[in-house]
Amino acid sequence: MLVLYETPAGYALFKCDENKLTDVDDIAEIFADADKASKTMKLTAFSKFEDTSEAMVAATAMLESSLSKPLKKFLKKNIVDKDIKDTLAVYETGLGKAIKTALEIPCVYNDKILEIMRGVRGNLETLLGGTTDSDLKVMQLGLAHSLGRHKLKFSPDKVDTMVVQAIGLLDELDKELNTYAMRVREWYGWHFPEMGKIVTDNVQYAKSVKLMGMRTNCVKCDFGSILDEETEQELKEAVQISMGTEISDDDISNIRSLSDQVIALSEYRVQLYEYLQNRMRAIAPNLTTMVGELVGARLISHAGSLMSLAKHPASTIQILGAEKALFRALKSKHDTPKYGLIYHASLIGQAAPKHKGKISRVLAAKCALSIRVDALTQGDVPEVGMEHRLAVENRLRQLEGGTAVALSGTAKGGKTPKKYEGAGAKSGTEKGA
Repeated sequence: MLVLYETPAGYALFKCDENKLTDVDDIAEIFADADKASKTMKLTAFSKFEDTSEAMVAATAMLESSLSKPLKKFLKKNIVDKDIKDTLAVYETGLGKAIKTALEIPCVYNDKILEIMRGVRGNLETLLGGTTDSDLKVMQLGLAHSLGRHKLKFSPDKVDTMVVQAIGLLDELDKELNTYAMRVREWYGWHFPEMGKIVTDNVQYAKSVKLMGMRTNCVKCDFGSILDEETEQELKEAVQISMGTEISDDDISNIRSLSDQVIALSEYRVQLYEYLQNRMRAIAPNLTTMVGELVGARLISHAGSLMSLAKHPASTIQILGAEKALFRALKSKHDTPKYGLIYHASLIGQAAPKHKGKISRVLAAKCALSIRVDALTQGDVPEVGMEHRLAVENRLRQLEGGTAVALSGTAKGGKTPKKYEGAGAKSGTEKGA
């Protein structure tokens, strides 16, 4: 029996004594000793890989259970051309079928073969000869790195994992920012409660607190870089009649520290949003044109990747994010939801409440096509997205204007055919008359 084994260095073909390898326990015992293993397994042929790229091609073919050209050439030269009729032991049934179909070499794969492969792997340095364990480790490491890069298909501009992480962080930042801002308002509100209704923006509130400190400093402070003139004047008037309690310097120091956190988080959020915009324009320009950066990123994140999202039909994209509502409606036999994450798209926001369901269906259908273009083609010009967005806007105008356009059925301006009543109905009418 011949054994085909693929090493990081090349293809190896061993001749083994089947009489000694009758039982799985016997195989383990033989390969436990290097001398016994070398007597049982004899290297008959070896084809060395020229470089790492060739080794990567061979490893990829192995993962896909396909017969690569170098392997086919190696087997033909050492088995078919020499008219060897022995069976060939392989590491996978799919590869065995491919070899048998292409070269008509009988192949075998079972538990015994698996144990033999394990034994060969453990004694590879002895069986091959001329190679050291350190050399094999270097080859394995280089091949592993090349294969990892190939499987990732790394492209800095097309990694949707970055979008998934960025949108997740952006949502968490919003929650944390709101929590911190409300804590600043509640904490400083004991000292200057009137300020909460005057300064409504959280970032402006935090900056004002940091600049002012104690409310007694409000009149002296210049808020020109933070607030408009009317708000500043109203704030300075309100401090004169404030009903807040007095606080210590230690209290105001901690409140200022928290305000710094709010300001820093808000600045980082702006930076992260710009990063997300650039990533979405590079990865999914057509989807971004249709629904915007945030909604597009949330759809990709919910599906797991751009390729997974591209495999979804339009009906799934329409309700993506509303799974709980969908299953609850199916269980209670109520109406199913008409939209999920896609509801936050600007096109649906422009539609009247009674038209939101129709527009969401149209938008989901066009988004499905745009996503597939983004996932399966290269390019950053959203030509398809712009065309589809115009089609959705046109449909929205038609619904708002009340004009119906026949997409199927009778031709425009043609007469609708009369309903055929049948001969029996006509004769019945005549009798009645």
